[in-house]
Amino acid sequence: MNDTTVVVTGASSGIGAAVARAFGRAGANVVICARDGDALQSVVDDIESAAGSATAIRADVRDEFDMERLMETAARAGKPIDVLVANAGVNHGSPGEMPMADESYAAFDDTLRTNVRGVFNAVREALPHMTADARILVPSGSIARDAKPGMGAYAVSKSAVEGLVRQFAVDCDQTIGVIDPGVVATAITGGQGRDPDDVAQLFVWAATDADSAELDGNVVGLSAWKRATR
Repeated sequence: MNDTTVVVTGASSGIGAAVARAFGRAGANVVICARDGDALQSVVDDIESAAGSATAIRADVRDEFDMERLMETAARAGKPIDVLVANAGVNHGSPGEMPMADESYAAFDDTLRTNVRGVFNAVREALPHMTADARILVPSGSIARDAKPGMGAYAVSKSAVEGLVRQFAVDCDQTIGVIDPGVVATAITGGQGRDPDDVAQLFVWAATDADSAELDGNVVGLSAWKRATR
């Protein structure tokens, strides 16, 4: 991935940080953002210590002007953005303990604003800086398609963001797809699931070798990656 530019939102921890490091190892110029500037710098240090190239920008996906600034910085010197991983997300509660009837208005609004509008902001601001063969990857999970008790606004947001991906897929030239890495041990899942580093390469494969027709507007998960790479 030499001479390519990859933007990863929500890259200060969890899946985002692991994916950023994986793209750095693959040779990409990685531009990362999150609200926690100190944690972002730690990810940059990891990438650079492995001879990679990375730039950190403190930005909030909920703010379209932050996303505009992020994408303009990533595309500096007229170079296009080759890959966007719109990863930033929140979950205001513990998995399984967030029944919809008890969800606060504030938690509901911020979850949708971050997990859905935040993806919309990132994709919309990246598109003018992308070539037609660029790829956009949006993490999601089975909760978007298979309701479970107590998953509240988080489940709603994942269903909505998968619809957002499908609509972008029919409205733009770039390949955009949902990446389902299964349950991954992050703050959002309460530390349950696979190690983020174990699934990061799925995103690199989806950005480079996955069939674009199979990815565009669809959900690609661990099983497809393992079949293709075994």
